[in-house]
Amino acid sequence: MAIFGSGKPKELNGVKKRRNSTDRLSKRFSTFSIRSVPASQNETKGKEELLQPYNGWQNDIGFNNDYEQRTQIELAVQGNIPAYAAGTLYRTGPGGYKVPTANGTVFEKSHWFDGNNQVHRFEIIAPSEPNSPVKVFYNSRHTVDEQLEKIRRTGTLEGFSFAQKRDPCQSYFKKVMSTFKVASGPLVYNKSDANIGVTLSPNAPGITSPSDEPSGHSSGIQTLHLRTDASSFARIDPSTLEPIGITNQRVLHPLLKGPLAAAHAKSDPQTGDVYNFNLEFGGSSTYRVFRTLTSTGETEILASITAPPAYLHSILLTENYVLLCIWGSHFSAGGLSVLWYRNILDAIGPWDSSRDAMWYVIDRRHGKGLVATYTTPAFFCFHTVNAWEEKGKDGINIVAELVAYDNLDILHRFYYNQLLSTTPGALQFVGVKGDSTRPSFRRFRLPAVPSSTTVTAAHTIQDTKAVAGKPRTAEILYSTSIRWTPELPNINPAFLTRPHRYTYGVLDRGISTFVDALVKFDSQYPNEQERHLIWSENGQSPGEPVFIRDPGAEDEDAGVLLSVVLNGYRGKSYLLCLDARTMKEVGRADCEGPIGFGFHGVHVQEGKRALIL
Repeated sequence: MAIFGSGKPKELNGVKKRRNSTDRLSKRFSTFSIRSVPASQNETKGKEELLQPYNGWQNDIGFNNDYEQRTQIELAVQGNIPAYAAGTLYRTGPGGYKVPTANGTVFEKSHWFDGNNQVHRFEIIAPSEPNSPVKVFYNSRHTVDEQLEKIRRTGTLEGFSFAQKRDPCQSYFKKVMSTFKVASGPLVYNKSDANIGVTLSPNAPGITSPSDEPSGHSSGIQTLHLRTDASSFARIDPSTLEPIGITNQRVLHPLLKGPLAAAHAKSDPQTGDVYNFNLEFGGSSTYRVFRTLTSTGETEILASITAPPAYLHSILLTENYVLLCIWGSHFSAGGLSVLWYRNILDAIGPWDSSRDAMWYVIDRRHGKGLVATYTTPAFFCFHTVNAWEEKGKDGINIVAELVAYDNLDILHRFYYNQLLSTTPGALQFVGVKGDSTRPSFRRFRLPAVPSSTTVTAAHTIQDTKAVAGKPRTAEILYSTSIRWTPELPNINPAFLTRPHRYTYGVLDRGISTFVDALVKFDSQYPNEQERHLIWSENGQSPGEPVFIRDPGAEDEDAGVLLSVVLNGYRGKSYLLCLDARTMKEVGRADCEGPIGFGFHGVHVQEGKRALIL
């Protein structure tokens, strides 16, 4: 999920001064071993340990399968997928975790976030004649050719990952300092064994070169990039999905030289300008919040913030502000632990419920930099939902929504041996036993955001910490039950940065070892279970729902949802289309094989800008 490239060995700034600190790290950090096992032994071991699928809900094939359809095929369509859903739906995420090697062993990745990335493309074509059905075409491809070939050849996984277990060593610790040296200069795509594929960015500004020719794609897609929580981008062909190469944020601006960023950058819904941050480790870690203009491709740093380094998967955007929240996934040893473990998860320190989350409010319209800071009780988050501004008696209030966890247990749950329906490890998270890994839908109010500041924009770039003064306390408006909180949240994109009512997502109710339903969450009645509509069928494991507006209606929930669902009984997937009002099925397109449980998707329509979320 978050693997970085390599380069010539070079020591990070300040590392020489910390040799003793590094030595202490080598003694203090625990070590892990990872090995490949002969295929025959692996199969025998699996037979001894496998159980019957929990609750009869088979999902193993959604985590590991070799189904790939490089040549586009037409899918059989049932029901009535509306013509306004025409366009291209891309999905990205792991397509498997086992790799046969040249010496007869099978290499297995440990964590779902490190699975072998695969991109899926559903092309939905509107009928040419009235009363005719839409047509759906499908193709897919793994996008980690270099990494898979290296694993096949060597039987090992090199470089950084999200959570792969392995043996750290002192000499390697010194060598991997080079990972943080990011090349600058013109936009160049290099071949890499990086595994990048959490979100997708069609026609991303700043990394679409002037020399790029239109792809000829029917939806007007010129370029397609994959993102992750590293500061790298992987470019693929929008039609064939063939990997082209990778680049990084340094090509946007020379100061964006840190290794981490948010997988979920945010687009301005009006202009398409893209906002994100870059996290640079050092004696004092720095978050650089920036904007890339769609009109020119130029990147401007809006604020530089000195703060403890943390794993942050997403940010928030309002009409006038960027919200950067540093929640409770702090890296230990000031970020040096990332170098030691060579993965993100083991580098995150223990959960500390007494350490408040810190919110930074950055002006994105008038060059004022950081204008306010707030604190809230500790929480962890993958996905933000939406944020907007409201007038209050003391100025502007910001309302922010996200999916919140009260600890870091969810990160550790996502090891494959705790997810598959036939593995004993998964049983510790079913039913109420898994409640510590289930989130709540949380709405905050950040009151009285200052409308002006006497500090110049040039100064805010150098030192924003002194601008906002003592942090104020933000208010929790509500936090819902874990029983109906949507993860992988999605809303009607017309309501981004505006007040909205409905959020769609997947549910984990504990009746399977993974997700088991889709939900329409009604924030007008957040704690009334009967107000939230659910789609669920036994043995059917859905993926993130993507909302497509009905252009002929104004209501917020007028439209359809598209979700890729695994039928555990048949061992095949289908593209499900639900009425977003009623959560009832209106149509589906049947695939010829199983599609791996992925992360996120994007729907692109001809003549319309696809927002980066």
